[in-house]
Amino acid sequence: MSETKSDIKSAPVLPALTRRSLLAGTAATLAAARAAFPSGVWAAGADAPETSKAVFGFIALTDSAPLIVAKEKGFFAKHGLKDADVQKQASWGTTRDNIELGSANGGIDGAHILTPMPYLISTGKVTKNSQKVPMYILARLNTNGQCISVSNRYKAAGVTTDARTLKAAFADMRKAGKEVKCAMTFPGGTHDLWIRYWLASNGIDPDKDVSTIVVPPPQMVANMKVDTMEAFCVGEPWNAQLVHQNIGFTALTTGELWANHPEKALGMRADWVDRNPNAAKAVVMAVQEAAMWCDKAENKAEMCQILAKREWFKVPVEDILTRSQGTIDYGTGRVVKDSPHIMKYWSDFASYPFKSHDAWFLTENVRWGYQPADLDIRKTVDAVNREDLWRAAAKTLGVADAQVPTSTSRGPETFFDGKVFDPENPTTYLASLDIRRV
Repeated sequence: MSETKSDIKSAPVLPALTRRSLLAGTAATLAAARAAFPSGVWAAGADAPETSKAVFGFIALTDSAPLIVAKEKGFFAKHGLKDADVQKQASWGTTRDNIELGSANGGIDGAHILTPMPYLISTGKVTKNSQKVPMYILARLNTNGQCISVSNRYKAAGVTTDARTLKAAFADMRKAGKEVKCAMTFPGGTHDLWIRYWLASNGIDPDKDVSTIVVPPPQMVANMKVDTMEAFCVGEPWNAQLVHQNIGFTALTTGELWANHPEKALGMRADWVDRNPNAAKAVVMAVQEAAMWCDKAENKAEMCQILAKREWFKVPVEDILTRSQGTIDYGTGRVVKDSPHIMKYWSDFASYPFKSHDAWFLTENVRWGYQPADLDIRKTVDAVNREDLWRAAAKTLGVADAQVPTSTSRGPETFFDGKVFDPENPTTYLASLDIRRV
């Protein structure tokens, strides 16, 4: 529609733009930006996220904290993802299914996820019709913080990392016609690998001497309460809750198996990241800032209060807080304060996704038959692990050089039983393991 004379007359009179007024306006805009983005990070122009929305899944485990805190404390919004959504998943199987769907089909774009899962999904080992759904790992969400818990009936046996007494006990159960069940959360996932490593190092074959069953994390305590399993491996708060309810005890924290071991990851569909590279970097920056916040001792109480909410974990705060602060009551009379195996989110490079760690997970997946024996481990890691995006995000955030690893490898890793994994020679490590499927 063309302008009329009356339209022109009623239009407001704009002040003439002068150099001084233009500079004043620019200064005001920059001041507002600094107030909104105090760290100095402000996505604009070519750096702006391509989308303000990303949909993530999470399981009710304490190591999901960086993702939940990024939402609750406004880190996603700060970096231009004001419509980021974090949705509870019923199980890791549900997480997998929703990643396959993608948000365009009612699923999710990424998730708080077991580190091996993006590899299992990308290679089509756990998907419907073996369909390969390429994924990327953008960050690690934590190190340490899982536990292996055992039924109270074995408390007198003194089960710790040393669980050799269980071999005879389990053999007696089988002779009596009873099935021996040990639970984990997803085949080939981290909890599966921890409990398998622990059993095998104590001479118990996890495929022949026991039945390894899948139980979603929030259902672990209820299942042990009705006596359907002898042991389980899961993250917090479920081990602490088991002790609080006097149903079982903590035999060991997984940090006692492997100090400062990698655990959960931030995984996303590769097509989403490739389509939205700026938004992907924004996601990582938000999660990095959340990880830094979660790692501060003065924030632990608030973090646990957030996680305990109905929309997140729906559990008593005390089930989360004590172990998050580094005090572990094993339920056997042993209480360790200031545990060296406390869950870490940022310190000691906890957030950085070392490629050498992913190589260990793939090697263990080969060990137990979840991945083929001829898998090209280095090539597979390079296709999924996007530590380059982590570094780019850290650089934009202004992370100090001392907090950024100089290598994609943490070097050889030593386990509680003396086994050494050299990421440059996985086959030597595999050959050193007495119980394996390859």
